[in-house]
Amino acid sequence: MTTATANETQSIPRINDTAPDFTAETTQGTIHFHDWIGNGWAVLFSHPKDFTPVCTTELGAMARLQPEFAKRNVKILGLSVDPVTSHSKWAADIEETQGAKVNYPMIGDPQLKIAKLYGMLPAESGNTSEGRTPADNATVRTVFVIGPDKKIKLQLSYPMSTGRNFDEILRVIDSIQLTAKHKVSTPANWKPGDDVIIGGNVSNEEAQKLYPNGWKTPKPYLRIVPQPK
Repeated sequence: MTTATANETQSIPRINDTAPDFTAETTQGTIHFHDWIGNGWAVLFSHPKDFTPVCTTELGAMARLQPEFAKRNVKILGLSVDPVTSHSKWAADIEETQGAKVNYPMIGDPQLKIAKLYGMLPAESGNTSEGRTPADNATVRTVFVIGPDKKIKLQLSYPMSTGRNFDEILRVIDSIQLTAKHKVSTPANWKPGDDVIIGGNVSNEEAQKLYPNGWKTPKPYLRIVPQPK
């Protein structure tokens, strides 16, 4: 059984909102979400139903990438509206077809409480996953990245027919963690090691102290420096 600590009909949380807390049954036992995150980071990614083809590949991809997320102090948490008992059977299929064992917990949300809590399903969706098809749950295809402060740092929603790019999620986490530590932003298509942009809230006087070797300035508002170490 899943319980939520906030109104289950609230609208979808936005970036910089506190991620709604909840208690849920998972394939690795009961978790209290904020406590489970602890002082690290978390990726919560949701699925419309077990034994769906695209999601099978996604869960396998995340299983293969789990060591990369761990290097960044990021925990992985999956969610599907089906019960935990179903997840355990699905995990065997994932390992067989994708060549990777799912070692991260998967939330069972058969009463749709967390899907509603995170705005992925409307209140009128009922209170059971029984009889619902993947198409009924098509909006339960969202990725949330949550920081140690329990704030939402990223959210992305995908259509059912398009598999998610989890290398991109890693890239965004690298950017978020870098820009949280240094007063910089990352440009379009940035990859770790590329040049970055001095934050707009940093004066030229402060920037001179931070970057005594100067910066490239195509425009006064565009100040480019090497990525801080």
